[in-house]
Amino acid sequence: MTTFPENLHLIDHPLVQHKLTLMRRKDASSNTFRTLLNEVSMLMAYEVTRDMPMQDIEIETPLETMTARVIDGKKLVFVSILRAGNGILGGMLSVVPGARVGHVGLYRDPKTLTAIEYYFKMPHDMHERDVIVVDPMLATGNSAIAAVERIKELNPKSIKFVCLLTCPEGIAALHKAHPDVPLYTAAIDRQLDEHGYILPGLGDAGDRIFGTK
Repeated sequence: MTTFPENLHLIDHPLVQHKLTLMRRKDASSNTFRTLLNEVSMLMAYEVTRDMPMQDIEIETPLETMTARVIDGKKLVFVSILRAGNGILGGMLSVVPGARVGHVGLYRDPKTLTAIEYYFKMPHDMHERDVIVVDPMLATGNSAIAAVERIKELNPKSIKFVCLLTCPEGIAALHKAHPDVPLYTAAIDRQLDEHGYILPGLGDAGDRIFGTK
C-alpha cells in the first residue's frame, strides 16, 4: 500500500471530480477542455486558499459601521509553470483577482525528461509574499522541483503546489526534494508510462488546452 505525505491534499469535491471526468474524455474539444479547467481551477482555489491570513477593516453597511474581515490578495502570488500552468491561472485569478502573477518557463527534454529553464519572471518583494505554484500535471516531478527550487531562492513566506493530476512517482519526487511544500491535487492516478506521461491521465495538458496536437 502506497503511503503519501501528510501535506498532500486531495480535493475530492463532487463538482471537481465530475468536471475532471469530462476533461479526461479524449473527444473533449480544446474549448471544452479550457472551460472545464477554468471551472475546476476556481473550485480548487477555494480549498488552496482556505488558510490565507485575514485582517480586520472598518466598513459601513447601509445601517451602521462594523468591523469585517478581508484577505490581502496583493500578498499572494500565483506562479504559472509555462505553458500549461496558464490554463489554471485564469480560474485562480477569478477567485483572487488582487493576486500578483509570476511565470517560470520550463520545457522537458524528451530524452532525459529533465526540466530546462528558459524564462523566469517574479513580482518584487517575494520575501513578503505567499506563493501558489500551478501546473495541471505533476508527472515525473522534474518541472515542479526545478520551479520550486528557483522560487525558494527568493525566500517567499510560503509555497504551495497545485496540480490537476498527479501519480505516486510525482508525489514522491516532489516530496523528497521539497518536503516542506504542501501539494494540492484533484486526482492521484495509477502510474507513469515509459515516456513520463500519467496513466490513465488525460493526455498532454498543454496540447489539449491550446489545441496544438
